[in-house]
Amino acid sequence: MRALFTALAIAALPTAAMAQTPPPAEIPALHDIAVAPSPERIEADIATLVGFGTRHTLSETESDTRGIGAARRWIHAEFERISAACGGCLEVMYVSDTVTAPASPSLAEVVSVIAIQRGTADPNRYVLMSGDIDSRVTDVLNATDDSPGANDNASGVAGTLEAARVLTRHRFPATIVYAALAGEEQGLFGGQILAAHAQREGWRLQAVLNNDMIGNSAGINGVVDNTTARVFAEGTRMTETAQEATQRRFTGGEVDSPSRNLARYIERIGEQYVPNLDVMMVYRLDRFGRGGHHRPFNDLGYPGVRIMETNEHYDRQHQDLRNEDGRHYGDTLAYVDFDYAAKLTGLNAVALAGMAWAPPPPADVQIEGAVSPDTTLRWTRPTDAQAPELAGYRIYWRLTTEPQWTHSRWVGDVTEFTLENVVIDNYFFGVAAVADNGAESPVVFPGAAGSFGGYSASSVSGSWSAPSESTARTCIRAFRSVAGSAERNTMSAS
Repeated sequence: MRALFTALAIAALPTAAMAQTPPPAEIPALHDIAVAPSPERIEADIATLVGFGTRHTLSETESDTRGIGAARRWIHAEFERISAACGGCLEVMYVSDTVTAPASPSLAEVVSVIAIQRGTADPNRYVLMSGDIDSRVTDVLNATDDSPGANDNASGVAGTLEAARVLTRHRFPATIVYAALAGEEQGLFGGQILAAHAQREGWRLQAVLNNDMIGNSAGINGVVDNTTARVFAEGTRMTETAQEATQRRFTGGEVDSPSRNLARYIERIGEQYVPNLDVMMVYRLDRFGRGGHHRPFNDLGYPGVRIMETNEHYDRQHQDLRNEDGRHYGDTLAYVDFDYAAKLTGLNAVALAGMAWAPPPPADVQIEGAVSPDTTLRWTRPTDAQAPELAGYRIYWRLTTEPQWTHSRWVGDVTEFTLENVVIDNYFFGVAAVADNGAESPVVFPGAAGSFGGYSASSVSGSWSAPSESTARTCIRAFRSVAGSAERNTMSAS
């Protein structure tokens, strides 16, 4: 009788009240996606990439068995095999440009491989996962010696391939891009070229997940740990204008760039769905003084983070293969933890799936409430055609010293809401869009400081704009002539 009474009571509710019912808090499919990546398939892919001897940017391109040319053709063919298994759901292509390389009289071609899984409702909204094809030894210009690059960064490419195998079993409203980028070690060239391509094509690029070394669980510090991962995210957006900086000084946003809220999203969804994993957010572009392939996307204003292992082993990075005084040097297959790489691949997969299933992040988010006991937020709603799965919105807030969102309230399918007796001076605020199945977008901080961009290719909310493609491509003119130790090359490579 109680169940019948409850059903009758719900049926009697007005439609508006029913529409305000929160979506589910759990998405069962994400639990499955988190554990779907196979350590065995990742091991096989890393072994194949290691088997090409060297994948240096200037290495052999004609051979079918050695060098970066053979590696990128194999990656292209592997994406094609994945696409065939899902009925042709991937568009596989090369994205390339030429750069002038030192110690070479001719231009060098930097060729990346991408596979695009088109969204069903909002195909011009993109989320992207990447790894780096190329490898190196101690001398950044040594293109001939064996350079296995098993962890740095065959692990990232293998994780990207495996994520594609897992996620192509599903369909998503937004588009997912799987990218194997080249030219990372000599100057982040593959990322620069693909970021310029995204800008030229008008992609609404919501998230870049750069995976650079996801397979080492035994650090040079003596710590063995396969239960944590790091997510590096820059603060203030590189493309911020002077006017926007002045506004941010008075309203906040230094720790709420879209990249930072992307990192918060990855931490929250990863710890919810990936078993036995703690995600550490690091408030920095990358490791101290160093860089990775998310940086060129950040340079154009796109949200992007680096996902990687927590404990690095520097004897196994950027080293000639050798044994000295009982110590092994070199990035070989024997030191990769394939179960750990699969776990971090699962972290990427649930983040990509969660964002691609979610509606677009709220656009034009505004806030007011100065000298008032209440705080009001407003935002713009996408069209039903662009977000047919949109259920409504959730407002988040936290104390200004808290790293993660601590309070939230479901407000339904509205474009304005007032939090009564929540003082604007004491908290940071944001808004997330929520799908019928419970998938949420990252939280969007109000104003230009937190904007993820608008709902159309020609509209970028929050008043920020990326620099022109010609400006971006001025960096793609010459390899940096860097030699010697890894430490001397840290500003441009992993």
